[in-house]
Amino acid sequence: MIDVEDLIALVRNYNPRCNAGLIRDAYEYGMRMHQGQFRHSGEPYFTHPIAVAAILTEMRLDDATIITALLHDTVEDTRSTKEEVSALFGAEIAELVDGVTKLTNLELSSAQSKQAENFRKLFMAMSRDLRVILVKLADRLHNMRTIRSMRPEKQVKKARETMDIFAPLAGRMGMQWMREELEDLAFKVINPEARNSIIRRFVNLQRESGDVIGQITTDIRSELEKEGLEADVFGRAKKPFSIWRKMQEKQLAFSRLSDIYGFRIITRSEMDCYRALGVIHHRWRMVPGRFKDYISQPKSNGYRSIHTTVSGRDGKRVEVQIRTRQMHEVAEAGVAAHWAYRDGVLAKNPFAVDPADWIANLNDRFGGEDHDDFLEHVKLEMYQDLVFCFSPRGDVLQLPKGATPIDFAYAIHTRLGNSCVGAKVDGIRVPLWTRLKNGQSVEVIAASGQRPQATWLDIVVTGRAKAAIRRSLREEDRDRFIRLGRELVRVSFEHVGRKVTDKALRTAAKQMGLENADELLARIGSAENSAKEVLAALYPDLADHPTEFEGGRPIAGLEADAEFTRAPCCNPLPGERIVGITYRGKGVVIHAIDCPVLAEFEDHPDRWVDLRWREGRHPPAYSTFLHLTIRHDAGVLGRICTLIGQQGANISNLEFIDRKPDFYRLEVEIELRDREHLHNLLTALEAESDVAQVSRIRDPGLKP
Repeated sequence: MIDVEDLIALVRNYNPRCNAGLIRDAYEYGMRMHQGQFRHSGEPYFTHPIAVAAILTEMRLDDATIITALLHDTVEDTRSTKEEVSALFGAEIAELVDGVTKLTNLELSSAQSKQAENFRKLFMAMSRDLRVILVKLADRLHNMRTIRSMRPEKQVKKARETMDIFAPLAGRMGMQWMREELEDLAFKVINPEARNSIIRRFVNLQRESGDVIGQITTDIRSELEKEGLEADVFGRAKKPFSIWRKMQEKQLAFSRLSDIYGFRIITRSEMDCYRALGVIHHRWRMVPGRFKDYISQPKSNGYRSIHTTVSGRDGKRVEVQIRTRQMHEVAEAGVAAHWAYRDGVLAKNPFAVDPADWIANLNDRFGGEDHDDFLEHVKLEMYQDLVFCFSPRGDVLQLPKGATPIDFAYAIHTRLGNSCVGAKVDGIRVPLWTRLKNGQSVEVIAASGQRPQATWLDIVVTGRAKAAIRRSLREEDRDRFIRLGRELVRVSFEHVGRKVTDKALRTAAKQMGLENADELLARIGSAENSAKEVLAALYPDLADHPTEFEGGRPIAGLEADAEFTRAPCCNPLPGERIVGITYRGKGVVIHAIDCPVLAEFEDHPDRWVDLRWREGRHPPAYSTFLHLTIRHDAGVLGRICTLIGQQGANISNLEFIDRKPDFYRLEVEIELRDREHLHNLLTALEAESDVAQVSRIRDPGLKP
């Protein structure tokens, strides 16, 4: 564990005027609050906040961010409160800690609709203070570095969330080094075989080719020195995940990959960048289509650099990035460079982007009208590289890789996109599905009366274009969709003996997060939502349930006077395929068709009875056993029991199997209706953040 004085020394390396006393107080307060808490690895829990703070010192961040890192779990996991943090460390730090706490509580990898809503909350938190996201990213990085102490299923969940959300977010913020490390750590969990395979091939390649990186670095330095250019040159092999992704995208074997090495030239001035580019292109042949000038046209997060790919030594393709020292600092820190300190004062880096401007740019680009559109737009933007295209007036528009003239039109204005009928690229008429390339000039041809076509949804790639097209398509046929939707709802309601009213529709729209009843009906008529969803929102117990069977035995195929029981080894539920086994003195014992115990009766076909559950809705009277692992915290067990009750299930017995400082394992006997009821309950429990694991218990040892 890093000592407080060592941490202060790390801060003083770039900020000699730091508030060492306040950092020391935060360190001692955090250690006291987390006293007695341990990580999965068995280490004291406070080693984690210290490690997060140390990661942020590498980005040379201000005192408030470092202290927030030390305290970021106190309000959530200890008896500390936001008010107490504010009183001890000030309102600014209290707000940052509160922001990180709220972000931690977002379940970003949950169901699609919830994920979309939480993505919007994440970006709202960013808009208040971007340092909240910097702490969260550092938090995730340390958790991924120590992920091996978690349970295997938890590792996979965290790794996928990291790959889907946090790694691309770090890249979008310009922190490419963090993105690459997060991706590689997640790749190590999700697909260790592929990662190890690439590493083995690298080792073999180095054995065959020698020190390629050292050789090419020496070649580049030699060429620059001949021209009298002072510059630092660095080379590296690309990360395993970066290579794997390229192999998948281009469907190439490792042996056919070319640019698996990358080199950086750090010059003294911007003019030297272009001189160095001339040296590289003069000495080695440039690969067409692989040149990008982000100095003359910077990325929105402040990134500036020249990228080119050349055929180097022995024909090997290598990527070369050329930038100045100040550009390199922004390339490493991204948007975080705005808070970077040097010699006790904020670094005046001319290329650092103001976070407020960057967030405003994001919000303008991520203009989806609802949560799902927003999520789609954000993910498309985070995952895609950018291409830069020119309008006829010379304006530059940034678009995701793969964008079309329709995307270009919508990027200018929605009205232009809606009325687009054609396009010219570099003066030549092209189809609307043409994929745009860097540096092309695009002219949109529009016509009044033109409306977006449904096929455009398969052509465009930007969330803004997709949202505008969907909105236009909905509006065009809105009246027809409303009439159709009303009829569909009427039929669905009559099926369960209910009558549609305006109030019912308004209530359902509110429950489903829609503006009004007309919007709901239009969505149903256009098949974006179903009438069953309306029933489920208003009457969960009536939605899509079959008629309850009337009297008689729940099982068909038994003789009228035959006794029967459910086998305790598998506890079959209505809806599952079943078979009966006759026992002397016990009647018929019902097993699920996949019960392992049935193997014992393969040589006794005379004891088998063909059975099935009767059609209809069964009462919640069939006991089933679940194994639950839940978080050990105040109120968790009560919330889980309430959740089970809300699903229409009854707890008939509960037994604790194991009690640990951080979790409980328990066995719960629950009375259910049928297999679908079990499925709905398991889904609800799996979605609960306090539940680490849930599974149905089937024990072949419990024989009849």
